[in-house]
Order: sequence, then structure tokens, then C-alpha cells
Amino acid sequence: MKTVRIDSLDLPGLDDYARLTDVVLRRLSEPAGGLYIAESSKVIARALAAGHRPRSVLVQEQWLDDIEPLLAEWDDVTVFVGDAATLESLTGYNLHRGALAAMHRPELRPVAEVIEGARRIVVLEDITDHTNVGAIFRAVAGIGADAVLISPRCADPLYRRSVRVSMGTVLQVPWTRLPEWSEAAPLLHAAGFHIAALALSDEAVTLDEFAAEVPSKLALVLGSEGDGLSRQALSAADTVVTIPMSHGVDSLNVASASAVALYTLR
Repeated sequence: MKTVRIDSLDLPGLDDYARLTDVVLRRLSEPAGGLYIAESSKVIARALAAGHRPRSVLVQEQWLDDIEPLLAEWDDVTVFVGDAATLESLTGYNLHRGALAAMHRPELRPVAEVIEGARRIVVLEDITDHTNVGAIFRAVAGIGADAVLISPRCADPLYRRSVRVSMGTVLQVPWTRLPEWSEAAPLLHAAGFHIAALALSDEAVTLDEFAAEVPSKLALVLGSEGDGLSRQALSAADTVVTIPMSHGVDSLNVASASAVALYTLR
């Protein structure tokens, strides 16, 4: 690897790390620019293990020894090294995890390829909070599902906060984007999946009831934080499932609900 000590924030290649706290800018530029940011040596290691290609790495001096073994096969990758104050000035926040990597974004795989052989999948419809997306991926990886499919307007799983909250599991769990429900529902049904929507409805069955006889191939659909699932998603569902609640609370946070449902249906 090529090590470059940062003596100026105008060095070529540093633009990838500038103003990372500007959420709107990163949401727009990361997918379009073909890059995502991996944070911490652990997440960078998982990205490399997934076959993703690094463009460069930004690291605090004291973390350099942790990064060097990870890049043993990447002698063309530039590693920018600086002190904490310099890196905070560049990125806009305290780089307390020590390292960032600008990774080339892999191409999205076709839905049919991602769900081939899968028995349990999770579908995220229009979930806009990156923290919730990352937490759901962590639940999927830890409790058990084979893949995640996300709607056209769902938040990017490779956004920096999603990757961090997921503990890098967004780099392990197979995922891709679905088309709109008019195409997505027939695609899932043709692959043999029973579509179960997690939502509040007078016609819903409880999670315990549904778990008593779980379909062999299940697509569990989770909706946005505010509005829940769309009418199109509910119309596409074969079953609407609800988690019984107490004390006047009508629902859980979507990431918490995903963990409860996945554990119950494991």
C-alpha cells in the first residue's frame, strides 16, 4: 500500500472524505458516485472479505498498524494518515473508530439471483432512517434470514451510518433493490414466497398464531417508521401479521419489530 502523510486538505483523493456529516450530500452522492464509506478496521475487513474493492483509506496514525495487514494484497491503494484534529477538520466529526475506507460500490445483483435457494427473506419498504436499516440487517444476520430486499425509496444500506450500526453485516447479508409492488409481488409469488406484512390491521393474525404454522418460504415485509406499509404492500400480502402490544402502545420501532418477528419465526 502507498502511505501518504496529510500535510494539506487539498491533496488529491481526500474529497471522498470531506464533509461526511452532510447527510443529504452523502445520500445523493454515494450511490451515484459508485462509492460507500466503511468505518473502522472491523468493517473494512468485512468489506474486503466480501470482495469489495477499496479506493483509498483514511486513518489516524495510531491505527495504521491495524490497517496494514488488511491491505497486504492492495499495493495500489493509497492510505492517508493524519492526526485526530486534521481528520476531524476534513470529515466534520471525531474519527473515534480510527479509520475510514472509500470502497467501490458493487453492482446490485438481480432479485432472482439474490433469493435463489432462500427460505426466509426480509423486505424493507421505504424505511428512511439509516440507523433502522442497519439495525434490521444486524437482526437478519444474527437471528436468521437469507436475504434482504429493499424498495426503490428505502434508505441506502451502504450509507455510512447503516454500515456502522449493522456492525458491517450489510456487507455479509445478500441484498438488492426490488421494483415497485406491481412487479415485486408477482416476482416473489413466482419464486414460491408467502408474503407476510407486519402491520396493524383488523384482519391481522397475531405473530404467535402465524408462527404456529409458518410457510416454508416466507417474505416478511416491514414498513416505514411513520406511515407503516403502503396500500400496495398490504394488497400484495398473503397474510397481515401483528405483534400484540400492551399499555396503550400500538407498535414497536421497526428495527425492534424485525428482531421480535425474526426470533419468533426462526
